[in-house]
Amino acid sequence: MEPAAEGKLQNPDQDEGENISDECKVVYVLGGPGSGKGTQCSKIAKHLGFCHLTVGDLLQAEVESGSQRGKMIEDYKKEGKLVPSELAVRLLKQAVQRSKSKKFLIDGFPRNEENHIFAEKILKIEPDFVLFLDCSKRR
Repeated sequence: MEPAAEGKLQNPDQDEGENISDECKVVYVLGGPGSGKGTQCSKIAKHLGFCHLTVGDLLQAEVESGSQRGKMIEDYKKEGKLVPSELAVRLLKQAVQRSKSKKFLIDGFPRNEENHIFAEKILKIEPDFVLFLDCSKRR
């Protein structure tokens, strides 16, 4: 599934530097809103030395940077549309490459199959583990 042409990056190779090392450990942390993903990621990161990455935070930081990509993200948000998977994964790749860590908790990602496909294509890694927090609703 390719994202719409308007979601394509102007220079798709701009962050294609090094590949992510096979030595990296990647854990996807999934669950519904309020399931405790962020709380558990913070605890795991603190106690086990993982780098905690949240795609939503990466997108917001890009908006705040005032970059061309940030403006594109802001436009998608204003229109109530999801940011293209390719863009989200490229921001994630940049964050992984900038980190000194080799262990990553990726909070709330992938959100759908398209995210997963682009993660395989761009990051060129599969997660070592998927932590899914399945919580019942409180009444």
